[in-house]
Amino acid sequence: QVQLVESGGGLVQPGGSLRLSCAASGSIRSINTMGWYRQTPGKQRELVARITSRGSTNYADSVKGRFTISRDNAKNTVYLQMNSLKPEDTAVYYCNAEILTVFKGDLYWGQGTQVTVSS
Repeated sequence: QVQLVESGGGLVQPGGSLRLSCAASGSIRSINTMGWYRQTPGKQRELVARITSRGSTNYADSVKGRFTISRDNAKNTVYLQMNSLKPEDTAVYYCNAEILTVFKGDLYWGQGTQVTVSS
């Protein structure tokens, strides 16, 4: 069984920073792409950033230059450093990962962590 556990969300003022973490655990053989998505009420979940196993990244236009995704393959963990936060960044943030276990490959999701940007 595979689990993704996110941490690091919270309340921050506009212009502030937060760092999200997402750790994968379980019977993992390898992890391909890992990513961060976000969702607000009434809207579809949208891609924020993702990173391949080799470190190639891509970002949503709305976060380029402010957010940085990184990963630690030894710890099966992906991070999202969020700087210069804006009220419109308020959302539930979810991580996902393409994970190969002993039995199969599949896409797994975390439970989500709330990020609120407000003064």
